[in-house]
Amino acid sequence: MSNFALPLYKSPMEHKTHKTHKLLVTLILLLAIGVCAATVMYHILTRPVTKDKDLTLFLYPDATADSIISIISESDSTANTLGLSLWLKYLKYDSNPRSGCYTVTSMASARKVAGILKGGMQTPVNITVRSCRNNAQMARTLASQLMADSTGIATLLNSREFLDSLGYTPATVFCMIIPDTYQVYWNVSPRGLLERLAKESSGFWTDERKRKADAIGLSTQQVMTLASIIEEETSMSDELPQVAGLYMNRLKKGMPLQADPTVIFALGGERPKRVLQAHLEVDSPYNTYKNPGLPPAPIRFVNPKSIDAVLNYSNHSYLYMCAKEDFSGYHNFATTYSQHMENARRYQRALNQRGIMK
Repeated sequence: MSNFALPLYKSPMEHKTHKTHKLLVTLILLLAIGVCAATVMYHILTRPVTKDKDLTLFLYPDATADSIISIISESDSTANTLGLSLWLKYLKYDSNPRSGCYTVTSMASARKVAGILKGGMQTPVNITVRSCRNNAQMARTLASQLMADSTGIATLLNSREFLDSLGYTPATVFCMIIPDTYQVYWNVSPRGLLERLAKESSGFWTDERKRKADAIGLSTQQVMTLASIIEEETSMSDELPQVAGLYMNRLKKGMPLQADPTVIFALGGERPKRVLQAHLEVDSPYNTYKNPGLPPAPIRFVNPKSIDAVLNYSNHSYLYMCAKEDFSGYHNFATTYSQHMENARRYQRALNQRGIMK
């Protein structure tokens, strides 16, 4: 009897069952891998872009998905940039980039942030409009806080056609903007910005302010004109109503205002350290040494505080003022010319002692 094993025989049914088992195991493994991959991808696509802080993005018209990712990565090295990148590519962000200021809030998902960027859902910014002496300064201070170019703003501030569309002229442009803090979109156009500021200026003149202007016998433009003068005369806000009262006294008496700032404006805005007699001879409707009453328009963009100082000016009998000899920024006030000349002599001696001749 031979000593060897006969080969095992598998029936067709057993062979088929074995193949089915292997296929099932393979499918289960593939499914498990797919589930794991899907879980990982879901985590990447839905987890927050940033967890610990809000990020502010200022995007120019040439922004791309890649440049956005770079900006975020530089601001927060732990940010989920992969998920955001995938969403931006899926939404085809580069085909229509949206400039503006955007806030990536902490714990906002990659999908939500991508939707905000793609949809152009901007976050408004606060801009501080400061009092300025001329259009160029105003253009620079506005442009420094926005995407807009200062040249574009300055061009409109000097455009007769544009100013006329808003009811202003090159002379009255200083009435068009009231320095304050405003909320706008960072990518607002120069035209849109100035139209908005002109609207805010109109709204500044409430019925109450208009009644006060009427009560003191001045138009709103004249109030702003006088306010522009007193703002140039003193940098001390607590002195503004007193200076306004002095000029109101002069107007009531028919005296020339004799305000040095108007002469400086007539000279072209160059501020000499010392106003000399020769300066007072400049031929200009803004020279209040030669022309009675108020000049034709403001000599600068003027703060609300100065406007309200005119509307609520101090009642007193002062007619003259002269800078204090201590150079504190305050003034000596006088009711008579002789008192004023004594104050002036003290100030002139102080100038001479400092070697300030012109």
